[in-house]
Amino acid sequence: MRETHKDLEESFSKRHPRLHTAPAVFVGGVMGTAIRAALSGMQSSNWTWPWVTFCINMVGSTLLGFLLEYLAGTGNDVGARQSFRLFVGTGIIGGFTTYGTFILEADTRLLGAHLLLGLSYAAVSIVLGLVFAGCGVRLASLCIHQGSRKVGNSR
Repeated sequence: MRETHKDLEESFSKRHPRLHTAPAVFVGGVMGTAIRAALSGMQSSNWTWPWVTFCINMVGSTLLGFLLEYLAGTGNDVGARQSFRLFVGTGIIGGFTTYGTFILEADTRLLGAHLLLGLSYAAVSIVLGLVFAGCGVRLASLCIHQGSRKVGNSR
């Protein structure tokens, strides 16, 4: 029995169910990284607090918390919704935020005899990153609740 192109495609999709989302993650990652790179040019190279990276990571934490909570609260993670989550969350926001630069900046300050600055940058970034993610989750919950109230009132 000869397999058609469609049969081969379905067979491949069953064996590799998430591979079709790789282009979305790649394109989103390129977009997020380009935005971060453009903003990173504003970062001074002195020994002060690395505000640009810090703000990028706080905004990214908030957006990711919001996105994941909103999607989780409004439907199943399948099909186009899953592709959207991977494109925006893993791709754009993942490329926009930067754990690598954060670690490099903290490490550079720690090794450059700016121990207090390096430790406080690392600690504040981690703690506030969690707080900002929580704020994004809470905001999404409020949006979901508000949206369901409007739908309920329109009946």
